[in-house]
Amino acid sequence: MYKLIIKPIFFLFQPETIHHIVFKILKIINTIPGVSAITKACYVINDQKLERKLFGLTFPNPVGLAAGFDKDAKLYEELGNYGFGFIEIGTLTPKAQPGNEQPRMFRLPQDEALINRMGFNNGGVEAAVERLKNRKTNLIIGGNIGKNKITTNEEAVSDYEKCFESLFDYVDYFVVNVSSPNTPNLRALQDKEPLTKLLMRIKELNAAKKSPKPILLKIAPDLTNEQLNDIIDIVKETKIDGVIATNTTISREQLHTPTQQLDNIGAGGLSGKPLSKRSLEVVSYLSEKSNKAFPIIGVGGIHTANDAINMLNAGASLIQVYTGFIYEGPGIVKQINKGILKQIA
Repeated sequence: MYKLIIKPIFFLFQPETIHHIVFKILKIINTIPGVSAITKACYVINDQKLERKLFGLTFPNPVGLAAGFDKDAKLYEELGNYGFGFIEIGTLTPKAQPGNEQPRMFRLPQDEALINRMGFNNGGVEAAVERLKNRKTNLIIGGNIGKNKITTNEEAVSDYEKCFESLFDYVDYFVVNVSSPNTPNLRALQDKEPLTKLLMRIKELNAAKKSPKPILLKIAPDLTNEQLNDIIDIVKETKIDGVIATNTTISREQLHTPTQQLDNIGAGGLSGKPLSKRSLEVVSYLSEKSNKAFPIIGVGGIHTANDAINMLNAGASLIQVYTGFIYEGPGIVKQINKGILKQIA
């Protein structure tokens, strides 16, 4: 039904426009008594075989929603009804910012992909905290944090500190995002020296807490093997809890979308099926080269149960979807979990 009827209607609208419309619709219909229970009955699979214990947390299943979909923690309760084992909010910055000029998200239907240059648009960390204070669900929530566009890289640590401190009591794990291609010079923070300094500071703040939270690092798919080796060294040195691989790519290789259309779209991070191969390579490389020294959350191009299983087999402990959720619909989580159970059996 989603692919035949709902998706074609959704795709008549600009991506960002329909995103906001759907959020409003889901918010409204979930105020109707019984709707949440019906949604859960349709989409949630409860099976102990799907459970994953990582970072001192018990994930009911390994399928999460990647950051970027519910940036401002406006719909995590409702999205949880679709069977996700965890949801990552953000990327959040200390101060609210509008992000880049619209249009800034584009569909590539021929490639089952998206290009976005959102630019960390969000209402600021404090606004998200106010919503998280009303959290009713026990669903695992991750907090993806970044820096404001106007903050220089030299002052970036301060932005991450502010987000960490503000969110600490309201999320279950943190993700340090230095890999978005849509904030000027952000990816320079992936270099060994600044990244080590940043992670050491967040670890220092975390260690001072009564009950420290897991700290993960989200990396770009465009890193070389030498840079991935640096990531492995940094994880070992800073003793952070894991890595999320990968963010969107700036590559435009082997796309079916005409070059002229891509030129008209311009800059931005590519997500969806074309990212699958590279994300798998990065996850596999990190897993093998580190001798599975730390957990990896695999994300990028996961549209089917086979995609998810391939990612898990490559070394991921958990997986996340975003573009696949848009192209395949809300049934993707159930489909993946059924595929994992079938493989186990």
